[in-house]
Amino acid sequence: MNEQQTQHNQNTILIVDDVTDNVDLLRSLLTRQGFSTQSAPNGAIALELAESTLPELVLLDICMPQMDGYQVCEKLKANPATRDIPIIFISALDELPDKIKAFKLGGVDYITKPFHSMEVVARIELHLSLRRLQQQLEQQNERLRAEVRDRRAAETALQLANQELQRLAHLDGLTQVANRRGFDNCLAHEWRRLSREQQPLALVLCDVDCFKRFNDTYGHQAGDQCLRQIAGAIGLATKRPGDLVARYGGEEFAVILPNTPTQGALKVADDIQLAIADLKIAHQGSLVSQFVTMSLGVAVITPLLDVSSIHLVTAADRALYRAKAEGRDRVVLEESIFKGSLPFRHESIVLGQVREPGNE
Repeated sequence: MNEQQTQHNQNTILIVDDVTDNVDLLRSLLTRQGFSTQSAPNGAIALELAESTLPELVLLDICMPQMDGYQVCEKLKANPATRDIPIIFISALDELPDKIKAFKLGGVDYITKPFHSMEVVARIELHLSLRRLQQQLEQQNERLRAEVRDRRAAETALQLANQELQRLAHLDGLTQVANRRGFDNCLAHEWRRLSREQQPLALVLCDVDCFKRFNDTYGHQAGDQCLRQIAGAIGLATKRPGDLVARYGGEEFAVILPNTPTQGALKVADDIQLAIADLKIAHQGSLVSQFVTMSLGVAVITPLLDVSSIHLVTAADRALYRAKAEGRDRVVLEESIFKGSLPFRHESIVLGQVREPGNE
């Protein structure tokens, strides 16, 4: 129900008839019954009054000059402001086609002249009661629709809030990549999935070389900014939507690469090294370079359901340890495969320049 429909003049009836005696008779009758009345001698005035005053009901004659009652009814029903006003035709026409036409155009009732006073009052009261019941029902329906909209909006807001909480729960606040919880969940999911598909799963563990010295030299705020830049660079180097970059702890990052064989994992690790080098973050305290560098350990395994994903993490960690021990700023691959249900070391490959290991 629109706003205009709530503004109907209570107990006001619009009488539309070009015969003054008919209008006077109806006005006298309705006034005695407690109704307020308005009258219009032709269709044009009737349309103006109906739209401006919004009567509760219209008594409409059919035979009028220029615009007959049928045309007036059509125009009232075509106007959104007046289309719901009940219209009772009151006419001397008594043929069935006239009545059928009146109802087809939207009339709610048809009274023939000469009319009985009490019949007119009874029919008016009936249709006013029906109209008020209809308005109450529309108001209730609107309230229900509003409640449903509010409930849906609340449910949507709650769902979005929960999604945001889930995202934040798996996000590292400093670097805006996945945190350790996000890493663990992703690794468990991909391990199960690739166990079923029997496809390779690669893991790259990355550690910033001599990061304690960086903090000691430049301060912890600079260290935080360095980690944010490194996280962004690693993200640029991992281009597939299914890859996950996570802050594994401190200055250590992890990259999960689903459906990635050995050569693909090495290519990503190489791209990460190049991306870090392109940052050219000064590191005067480094034992390796004048800029920030990273050591990377890579492991590739085809998962099995009856074997824990810890074997992949252990293999990558072992490769990272060797990269640090053998001089830092390099990629070490430890590709592990399964023999039966137990993993064993398949091969170790060291990439990058060989440098003397430092004290950290």
